[in-house]
Amino acid sequence: MRIGELARRSGVSVRALRYYEEQGLLTPGRSPGGQREYTEDAVGRVRIFRQFYAAGLSSRRIAELLPCIDSGTTTDHQWAMLNAERTRIRREIDQLTATLARLDRLVGAAADRRSDRRT
Repeated sequence: MRIGELARRSGVSVRALRYYEEQGLLTPGRSPGGQREYTEDAVGRVRIFRQFYAAGLSSRRIAELLPCIDSGTTTDHQWAMLNAERTRIRREIDQLTATLARLDRLVGAAADRRSDRRT
C-alpha cells in the first residue's frame, strides 16, 4: 500500500510515517517508480508505535523494542529496559489516578454549591 493509505488506516500523518522511517522504525519497500510501498503488517506496527509514543517512550526506546516485538524474545538489556519503562508508566498512572480523585472531589464540591444556590 502507498504511504497515504497507511497514514489513513493507521491514524497518523504522512509526515509521522516519514519520521518513523527516518528513525529506523519503519522500512518501506520501493516501487519501480521509487514510491514507498508498505506491507499490510505496517498498519499494526504503526499502531504499536503510537501506543508507545503515547506512553512516553522515545523513538530510540521503541527502536530497542523492535526486536522484542518481531521475535517475542528479549535480551537481558531489553528486559531491564522494559521493566524500567513499565515502572515509569505505572508511576505516571498512579499520579494521574490521584489527580483524577482530586478533580472528582472538586467537581463534587462544585456540584453541591450549585445545588445549594438553586434551592
